[in-house]
Amino acid sequence: MSAQKGKDLLLKLDDGTGNFVTVAGLRTRRFSLNADAVDVTDAESAGRWRELLAGAGVKRASISGTGIFKDQASDLLMRQVFFDGLVRNWQIVVPALGVIAGLFQISSLDYRGEHNAEMTFDIALESAGALSFTQS
Repeated sequence: MSAQKGKDLLLKLDDGTGNFVTVAGLRTRRFSLNADAVDVTDAESAGRWRELLAGAGVKRASISGTGIFKDQASDLLMRQVFFDGLVRNWQIVVPALGVIAGLFQISSLDYRGEHNAEMTFDIALESAGALSFTQS
């Protein structure tokens, strides 16, 4: 994969009708896939080297971003999903890789502003089910 523009990584939220809306104007974003390891090392492990149980750990995905407000509608949608504690379908469009989609819940939503700059926000999401991947 050749170098890609960071701005092309998009975060999209289902508006409740199956229509996906790009969430605000994210300036920085991070997408992280994790799998917990299950240690099954015992006294008979060769050389006392750690042994892991394949496929036994919990998988999860985390997304975070910092941005500016794109429009009132996307801000309202995002804020309402947070306050209602909803688990919604999201899409993460990764340039030259594909689309990762599934259920996520907003785990934090922070607003901030400086007296001589625009209002910004930080958002963090945690996966809430199995994810799918569609290659581009």
